Amino acid sequence: MALGDLMVSRLSQSSVSVVTNYDDDCDSSAASSHHDGDSSIASRRRDSEAASSSYGNATTAYATTTMAYLPQTVVLCELRHDAFEASAPLGPSESGLVSKWRLKERMKTGCVALVLCLNISVDPPDVIKISPCARMECWIDPFSVTPQKAIETIGKNLSSQYERWQPRARYKVQSDPTLDEVRKLCLTCRKYAKTERVLFHYNGHGVPKPTANGEIWVFNKSYTQYIPLPISELDSWLKTPSIYVFDCSAAGMIVNAFAELHEWGCSGSSVSSKDCILLAACEAHETLPQSVEFPADVFTSCLTTPIKMALRWLDLFCRFCRRSLLKEIIDESIIDRIPGHQNDRKTLLGELNWIFTAVTDTIAWNVLPHDLFQRLFRQDLLVASLFRNFILAERIMRSANCSPISHPMLPPTHQHHMWDAWDMAAEICLSQLPKLVQDPNAEFRPSPFFTEQLTAFEVWLDHGSKHKKPPEQLPIVLQVLLSQCHRFRALVLLGRFLDMGPWAVDLALSVGIFPYVLKLLPTTTNELRQILVFIWTKILALDKSCQVDLVKDGGHAYFIRFLDSSGAFPEQRAMAAFVLAVIVDGHRRGQEACLEANLIGVCLGHLEAPRPNDPPQEPLFLQWLCLCLGKLWEDFTEAQMMGRDANAFARLVPLLSEPQPEIRAATVFALGTLLDIGFDSGKNVGDDEFDDDEKIRAEDTIIKSLLIVVSDGSPLVRAEVAVALSRFAFGHKQHLKSVAASYWKPQSSSLLTSFPSLAKIHDAGGVTIVSSHMGPLTRASTESQPVLRESRVSSSSPHGSSGLIHGSPLSDDSSQHSDSGIIHDGVSNGVVHPPRQLDNAVYSQCVLAMFTLAKDPSPRIASLGRRVLSIIGIEQVVAKPSRPSGRPGEAATTSHTPLPGLARSSSWFDMHSGHLPLTFRTPPVSPPRASYLTGLRRVCSLEFRPHLLGSPDSGLADPLLGTSGSERSLLPQSTVYNWSCGHFSKPLLSGADDSEQIVARREEKEKFALEHIAKCQHSSISKLNNNPIANWDTKFETGTKTSLLHPFSPIVIAADENERIRVWNYEEATLLNGFDNHDFPEKGISKLCLVNELDDCLLLVASCDGSIRIWRDYMTKGKQKLVTAFSSIQGHKPSTRGLNAVVDWQQQSGYLYSSGEMSSIMLWDVEKEQLVNSIPSFSDCGVTALSTSQVHGSQLAAGFADGSVRLYDVRSPDMLVCSTRPHQRAERVVGISFQPGLDSAKIVSASQAGDIRFVDIRTTKDTYLTIDAHRGSLTALAVHRHAPIVASGSAKQLIKVFSLQGEQLGIIRYYPSFMAQKIGSVSCLTFHPYQVLLTAGAADPFVSIYADDNAHSR
Repeated sequence: MALGDLMVSRLSQSSVSVVTNYDDDCDSSAASSHHDGDSSIASRRRDSEAASSSYGNATTAYATTTMAYLPQTVVLCELRHDAFEASAPLGPSESGLVSKWRLKERMKTGCVALVLCLNISVDPPDVIKISPCARMECWIDPFSVTPQKAIETIGKNLSSQYERWQPRARYKVQSDPTLDEVRKLCLTCRKYAKTERVLFHYNGHGVPKPTANGEIWVFNKSYTQYIPLPISELDSWLKTPSIYVFDCSAAGMIVNAFAELHEWGCSGSSVSSKDCILLAACEAHETLPQSVEFPADVFTSCLTTPIKMALRWLDLFCRFCRRSLLKEIIDESIIDRIPGHQNDRKTLLGELNWIFTAVTDTIAWNVLPHDLFQRLFRQDLLVASLFRNFILAERIMRSANCSPISHPMLPPTHQHHMWDAWDMAAEICLSQLPKLVQDPNAEFRPSPFFTEQLTAFEVWLDHGSKHKKPPEQLPIVLQVLLSQCHRFRALVLLGRFLDMGPWAVDLALSVGIFPYVLKLLPTTTNELRQILVFIWTKILALDKSCQVDLVKDGGHAYFIRFLDSSGAFPEQRAMAAFVLAVIVDGHRRGQEACLEANLIGVCLGHLEAPRPNDPPQEPLFLQWLCLCLGKLWEDFTEAQMMGRDANAFARLVPLLSEPQPEIRAATVFALGTLLDIGFDSGKNVGDDEFDDDEKIRAEDTIIKSLLIVVSDGSPLVRAEVAVALSRFAFGHKQHLKSVAASYWKPQSSSLLTSFPSLAKIHDAGGVTIVSSHMGPLTRASTESQPVLRESRVSSSSPHGSSGLIHGSPLSDDSSQHSDSGIIHDGVSNGVVHPPRQLDNAVYSQCVLAMFTLAKDPSPRIASLGRRVLSIIGIEQVVAKPSRPSGRPGEAATTSHTPLPGLARSSSWFDMHSGHLPLTFRTPPVSPPRASYLTGLRRVCSLEFRPHLLGSPDSGLADPLLGTSGSERSLLPQSTVYNWSCGHFSKPLLSGADDSEQIVARREEKEKFALEHIAKCQHSSISKLNNNPIANWDTKFETGTKTSLLHPFSPIVIAADENERIRVWNYEEATLLNGFDNHDFPEKGISKLCLVNELDDCLLLVASCDGSIRIWRDYMTKGKQKLVTAFSSIQGHKPSTRGLNAVVDWQQQSGYLYSSGEMSSIMLWDVEKEQLVNSIPSFSDCGVTALSTSQVHGSQLAAGFADGSVRLYDVRSPDMLVCSTRPHQRAERVVGISFQPGLDSAKIVSASQAGDIRFVDIRTTKDTYLTIDAHRGSLTALAVHRHAPIVASGSAKQLIKVFSLQGEQLGIIRYYPSFMAQKIGSVSCLTFHPYQVLLTAGAADPFVSIYADDNAHSR
């Protein structure tokens, strides 16, 4: 059986909800539209099946209907998106919660002193005995033989009774001793036991009661006097740890004396009262029972022979109460003839003992604090047995009006309801006794006790939770694991319980489940193996420290065999890989053991590419195979060598293109840990490293592979790339410093020295564009020097050629030039080294990748990137002051104080102005050549604020990073392993508890959307009111760049040029939140979109440089959290005009489209966080407008700078469906959108010249409608998603609204009259998706919201 959620690759699917077509005269009431809409919510179809059409035939007609698609696709809701920027999740714990269940040390009772003061035939003076009275001592009648013989027999019996509970202890008996004999006995026991516990058993039935001063009695040599023995002396002889059993009348006096002794007499001593345990037969004012029905040592009998005592008392109780049928078939004599052995559970006596242990354990577990339960019932076998039996003694002796006491004190347990279960089970077992006595061959039928208790536990599992009382049957489940007949069911129920959460795992470990499941590992039963792997997964997800126990008992071999078994489900094998990863995580003995057991070969065997007919591998399994390998050879040179010998990287590299970010991140982790962190290329000539060709080739392959994913869409992946690059930088820092230093070399007359392109360099020397997000970090100043558009490679470069290298993924103007300056890294500290076998191009690509990471859109990745740069000696300085803060009503952002960051200037290498945003902490090449000194400003040290040095997010190099030891310890740590561990901490067997609430909320939103879509489609909009229903002063200093209306709340979101985002409730006129998109903005925000608008809305913020950041909880003041961030533009060649990125989001498919001043359109799968395609734009001009179809999940329209418009369909092989140029003047397209409805052939396009064109792509020769809206000043276009209206804005402070037939429905203009509405130069227009509401932003700080005349005044 497969346990847990199956991780299946999410396909691009969309489900549709349809609003039926209404007649024009039909009443479009909310009730009717809602009825028809709800009936269609469940209709679903795949995106690939939607709206298939032939674009080649210009006469193909599309049926235009008033249907609205409500996409069911939900993205960015995985574990990795849960506040990745806020904190790193913890993996299996090593301290804290788990430290409570694991005992600091186990204890053993090493010596037992039995002191019997019976003085048979002589009664003590203070005791008056009844007649007849109790006489039995250790089940011997002392008057049946001579006194001397009796005392010897009693001593032997008592010793044998204790030996049953602790056979390995040393036992010493002293009968009727003197004071000296007791002293010698105690000293001898302590000497022998050393640090182990000593048990002191005192039977005082033949001496007076203890005194109020805390004295017990012994004899003189002639037995003529009673000699007092102070408790203080006894305590000084035995010391601690110790346990005392006092079986005498008024035993509570001794307990009181001990309490006083340890509270006052030892106040200055280090002796802890926890190491002293006392069991006393009765209170200080009580006398032992003398009834002939009981033995004289009833307390001792309960402690040492509990089953016999319990059954005798049960027989007595049943006969007294006349409530049992056993009273006629069971008598006292037959009870002594119970067949079997106590340790054989298949016999009657063994079954009774097993049930008794389960009952007393359960009572103790439910009434004691867990730490006290562990100390008394799990630390010492003998102490645990005595306290189980003490619970029985309390029940029996309280029936005789005697109250046993203990220290630590136990709450009353004599009336616990589990005693009823014991009585019933014992009676059922005893009912078979006459038959078993008569016929020794008769078969014993086990009691239904355990089956019934497991059923009770199962009922609790069906209805219990963390917030309810824990299941009282948990100790019984532990006992049931010992039985083969109940084991499978118990393990399954235990697995269900552990799956409820870490709290359940901690409870199970606290009750003592760990040694039982450890002993079960050698089992070969397939069903048991599967559930055991699940249970161990849950245990290790909570507590990593169990790895030591597993390796010690050889458990790793069990999981390696399971991992390689063919009968297990992939998810179960993923659990086995997780267990093995925890075993080797930071545990060298575990790494060595797993390496010897060929774990590398087993894992690599499963990473082989599947054959054509084989089903795809389970993603979770692939992920944990990579993590397991990474943890196995992490900082373990021998395993790294074996991994390289096994060509592990050849199996791992193909996984870098997997659709699941977790797999890609785990693969990067495995490749990164395969790099030897101790490999320091700064060593002297002749070191072994230069001779290790195989190692060099492996590192070269690994680094080139990692550079492919340096701009992956997932922060989880990029974080692992940064960590891997830090490991590489640590081992190669001298060469990387030399490469970085070449930036400071003075320039030749017409040529800048820079890095070669970051590209995937194949063996044949070919170059493939990978990624680009350098932005202004490496942009050459256009004012200072001419820019060369060609990239030349020096002939001295290993990959040099006379040809040109195409647009670099990490390159821009400053990186398109000769790299001859970086070839001179053979000089280090004045010593000439032989040429390095790793190409200089690879080093330069690594440095560029570090710069890319240092300017990552994710603050956490940028911090990691800066830490990587610090390893090669590059510091960062504050080149741009941070924005002023403390605006009224705005929440505190991530940083209002200047943070050390990478300079955002027109050129990070500007020799004319002398600005160096990046500086070396120490000179990377010493002594430098004279040519390096010209025009170079090198800063040897920087002044940092003390509080920033300790900031985990500052990314600053630690000032002590100079020594190799401290530098190695401060390398960035991987997070993917801990993130992945979180999967197994969650419930795997049941769905989320809040799924019903999520569905209910979505249905409510769908109902709202369907009702308002119908109103939008069929309402007659005569005019848009000139007066706004709301007017918001955003206090933006540079005006509003873009705005957005929330679909289900009266909320408007706006952003400005400086990437400030503010959220406003326009009904209550209150500012809800304000925050900065990031700390170093450039050209503002190009677009705001809502992701998952029908579910938990996320805010997608697209910057003009192509950076995408997605936020959650953005409507709550100061609570915004960054879900993910990435650069959507890759492989471009920046121009002097800048990127000016344009993006659009398509919920239907889960795709994000992005383009700008480039020749292609990037297609991102946001759920996979992966660039899935790069669509050629087939134009020499840049893309200036993008629009995706919200009802057809594959179509995209793009407008260009030359006025042309193109339609793309990602399903078609060529992707380009058609191309037209509706705008006659070569003015850039300002806005483009699909018309409302399902007709994907009709597009609205507006150019900067002021004309709005309505195009039907089936007749591309001409537009069918033209609106001359503005004269050369159109700045914004908005098309309603469902209503037949279009709005345009101009720089001349004018907004016009038109119908789809070209009729002007309204105009909003600036009137200079008093109290009139004033608007600035219009910068953005956005319609509400489901209502006729228009929000307008302008160059002034005001955002206005307009409604049609039919709308109610708000």
